[in-house]
Amino acid sequence: MIDTPPRTTINGIDLEAIEKMAATIQTNAACGSAAFRVRTEWKGQTRSESTVESFTCAGEAIRRSFTIVSDEPRELLGTDSAPNPQELLLSALNACMMVGYVAQASVRGITLEDCRIETDGELDLRGFLGLDEDVPPGYRRINYTVYLEGDGTPEQYEEIHQAVMATSPNYFNLAQPVQMCGRLA
Repeated sequence: MIDTPPRTTINGIDLEAIEKMAATIQTNAACGSAAFRVRTEWKGQTRSESTVESFTCAGEAIRRSFTIVSDEPRELLGTDSAPNPQELLLSALNACMMVGYVAQASVRGITLEDCRIETDGELDLRGFLGLDEDVPPGYRRINYTVYLEGDGTPEQYEEIHQAVMATSPNYFNLAQPVQMCGRLA
């Protein structure tokens, strides 16, 4: 039998880099600090544009340049030119969890052929419009289904699923109360 060297990249994840990052953060907790900032400006009617210019990692500003557009469907008084805030919220949840599923599979040596997350939630617009104080303006429940295909076992996929629910920042952000500290300038 021929010895093959261990793979250093699985599912596009550099295993050596993730190990190095984890070791660095384990040694110096300050290196694990990541701060994100978004500026959103109204662009008329229900349309807005959010700008991402940088984030801070371990105290160092890292330049980025992205614009995220949001609008409402015509049925909700918008122009239907972009995803609405709820679609962006669910998309951000899925994208964050996706990183977790792929990384968790990779560190376990599992090659994925497919990873898909389908998420839905239902709002009652009476809450948003202030028509009924007993109706919350947001979700009471978000449902999602994860589809994993690859060379892992059902038991390994369940282990990955549990790990993602325990470690995904956006899963945490939506599953737990988060203190919102707003102020009017």
